[in-house]
Amino acid sequence: MQQVNANHAGKDEQAAVKVWDRFLRFFHWTLVLCFATAFISGEVHLSEIHVLVGYVLCVLLAARLFWGFKGSEYARFRAFIFPVSEAIEYLRSMLKGNPKHYYGHNPAGALMVFTLFGLLAAIFVSGLLTLGTIDFEGPLVFLANRVTDESSYAFRHVHEFLPNVALALVVLHLLGVLVGSIQHKENLVRAMITGKKSPPKQSSSSSQNDKEES
Repeated sequence: MQQVNANHAGKDEQAAVKVWDRFLRFFHWTLVLCFATAFISGEVHLSEIHVLVGYVLCVLLAARLFWGFKGSEYARFRAFIFPVSEAIEYLRSMLKGNPKHYYGHNPAGALMVFTLFGLLAAIFVSGLLTLGTIDFEGPLVFLANRVTDESSYAFRHVHEFLPNVALALVVLHLLGVLVGSIQHKENLVRAMITGKKSPPKQSSSSSQNDKEES
């Protein structure tokens, strides 16, 4: 019996598909760490750490932008650009308990990725504007005498508000990962650590659809 289980596990390991490359995994977990650090340091007013981590986040996003065009198959943006209607349909299928299997980002996950990237970029820009026009530091300090006080404080309010929106989306993302892991019978967190995802456990036709989409 143990031999049968071992053989089954071996076949599953061989069937696993390498999806997330090393850079993507490094990017993902470093982004998690940086966002958490930036959020907490902003709340407790550790300004130097907050600004430093903000620059690191900018470098990470720039690197991911480059990798979205020059990276591996599932890292490229073209691999997970879907119509919004397809994302909505995928969410409906999740609610019904029978979502389609995707090796890379599914349509709802892809929409979340692009939304978070846009939010993080807006947070960084609003942070630079706040730093330059209120703290008189950073590359945008030349704007300090060119904008009104109302504009400066508007930048700060935006910079303080957007991270809360991003945090709410992160919670939704985690919920989606949990539901997806249960519905697909696959540990999606582990997949982002190992880089490998298993084929769908429904039927051979479903697996064939994945291959055709890849």
